[in-house]
Amino acid sequence: MTRPLDGITVVTLEHAVAAPFCTRQLADLGARVIKIERPGSGDFARAYDERVKGMASHFVWTNRSKESLTLDVKHTQAPKVLAALLQGADVLVQNLAPGAAARLGLSYEALKDRHPRLIVCDISGYGADGPYRDKKAYDLLIQSESGFLSITGSKEEPAKAGCSIADIAAGMYAYSSILSALIQRGRTGRGCGIDVSMLESMVEWMGYPLYYAFDGATPPPRAGAAHATIYPYGPFPAGDGQTVMLGLQNEREWAAFCQQVLRQDTLATDERFASNSRRTANRTALRSIIVDSFASLSADEVIARLDGAQIANARMNDMQAVWAHPQLQARQRWTEVQTPAGPVPALLPPGQSDAFEPRMDAVPALGQHTEAILLGLGWTQAQIAALRADAAI
Repeated sequence: MTRPLDGITVVTLEHAVAAPFCTRQLADLGARVIKIERPGSGDFARAYDERVKGMASHFVWTNRSKESLTLDVKHTQAPKVLAALLQGADVLVQNLAPGAAARLGLSYEALKDRHPRLIVCDISGYGADGPYRDKKAYDLLIQSESGFLSITGSKEEPAKAGCSIADIAAGMYAYSSILSALIQRGRTGRGCGIDVSMLESMVEWMGYPLYYAFDGATPPPRAGAAHATIYPYGPFPAGDGQTVMLGLQNEREWAAFCQQVLRQDTLATDERFASNSRRTANRTALRSIIVDSFASLSADEVIARLDGAQIANARMNDMQAVWAHPQLQARQRWTEVQTPAGPVPALLPPGQSDAFEPRMDAVPALGQHTEAILLGLGWTQAQIAALRADAAI
């Protein structure tokens, strides 16, 4: 079955999450992704933890379906290898330290005349210019700089997102930008340079709180897992110790919540709670009423009442519950991918298509494909052995 990016070759100098997440999704669509890694250690995300059969959780997640080529990019033999790789490449992706790719001769400006169809995507913390260009940028730092931390957490203390949200945002914009560049190249015949900033990616996602605080207005307060400006909207404990998440959006739902869930009809006309703004202002009192009402009910009973009243709700699942989620099981969204340590489960990419099946190939061992790639580029076994002896690969 033909995939959308069959025949597209991506060369990537990547580490951590943002660029690997981008290129893994290109591989999902059929692209050949050649991942260049440091000899001996590889992508430093390989050593983040040992939670997946001795392998790192981040690495297993973001690196399936790739070929691993070990190459010391500062070695005197590296330019020849890189030049040969780029001769057959459609896309070059990198998230090295600021300025590192340019020093290696891998900037778009340096490559565009020799490779006019090449798409070069640079992913960095702050972008290719500006006063912050050379600052180190890790996910938590970008969450802070983008204002995300200022609106996330409890009233007393900010909290970061539990996953690498800034890296994920940048990876998604790199992915979509490369797809659009491939479409544009199909029309014009020319590649382009793409500059993706983690900061700008996160600030785009901050659009609602930015406009909420427009022209000096008060920003949304930190409200933990509750909604900052809509109430009741957030987590509530049930009598069995489990937590139920619920959200009301309008006055019709408020009336149904009072009558069918809380079973306190008079509450629907209580002036303290007669509008969303009043419920938000009096959330402490309303929370006490809701918690008292739920105290005699199990989570299943609360959810049954909420479903009956057509009130949006969810369970606050832990990771084990997500692995076993009945909706994902019913839709057969789990498959397996191979790894150097054996098969592991993997979620099929969101956005399933009836036109093709996503590529779900193995997570590579460090340098697993070095010899095969170099042989394909014209190196002999003797030349490869010499490169290895000289610690170039």
